[in-house]
Amino acid sequence: MRFRVSDEIELVGDAEGDPRAPAVLLLHGGGQTRHSWSGTALRLAEAGFRAIALDLRGHGDSSWAGPRGYRIDDFAADLRAVVAEQGGAPALVGASLGGLTSLIAPGEPPRCACSALVLVDVAPHMDPDGRDRIGEFMRAKPEGFASLEEAADSVAAFLPHRKRPRSHQGLAKNLRRHPDGRWRWHWDPAFMGGGLEESADDPARFEAAARALRVPTLLVRGGISDVVSKEGVRRFLEVLPSAETVDVADAGHMVAGDQNDPFSSAVVEFLLRALGPERGRAVVAAGA
Repeated sequence: MRFRVSDEIELVGDAEGDPRAPAVLLLHGGGQTRHSWSGTALRLAEAGFRAIALDLRGHGDSSWAGPRGYRIDDFAADLRAVVAEQGGAPALVGASLGGLTSLIAPGEPPRCACSALVLVDVAPHMDPDGRDRIGEFMRAKPEGFASLEEAADSVAAFLPHRKRPRSHQGLAKNLRRHPDGRWRWHWDPAFMGGGLEESADDPARFEAAARALRVPTLLVRGGISDVVSKEGVRRFLEVLPSAETVDVADAGHMVAGDQNDPFSSAVVEFLLRALGPERGRAVVAAGA
């Protein structure tokens, strides 16, 4: 799927499930691509949803924005444009950067419609050490990698708790092989300096957006996350007491990649409940 969200930016997405089913938009974290949602999208489709995983601007196969084109406001504007083109009120599932985007787009004017919100290991108050560690990893190796094996070594050092996959097929979807033969991450090098860090470091703004939400909301935290602490969850619930929370055991910040089965189950179960008994039964029937 392709979405022309502005004169300069086109987003690319993959869809699973019946086009007539309730829509769920999946937004990945910074430095990832739509492929990080592959397992979850299939689970959602099996449950009767229409799952659409997007490459955010500057990532995967979507357009690059260049210097100063990566503020939270830019990502939120893209999401509002996709929702407007799709019509209706989709559920939003956002991890990290995708979660902040999914918080601002319906939480600040001009608000986009949504039926439910799932924030994946992201909250208004995040641990600066964990966030800095991610930034350091993303800035490392601008020269790229000589092989997929070398890239896999780098990921393994960054995610020591995750079992190393036998195949590099999934990793290859997050890398591009350049004319010099080296593999580089599948995102715009300008992304880290494009206004994101200063626009994303504003807890008061994200609290205000959360306070304005009027839809069922779930915060999924990685049980061993170094980005969202239990204190961060507590402060989020003070702002939005109606929200639900769940910890996924043995998962770090990249919850869907660390423990996809329990994560996907938590998301599907929440969305079925969030739709209400009548629509929930209809969704289950559609997925049968």
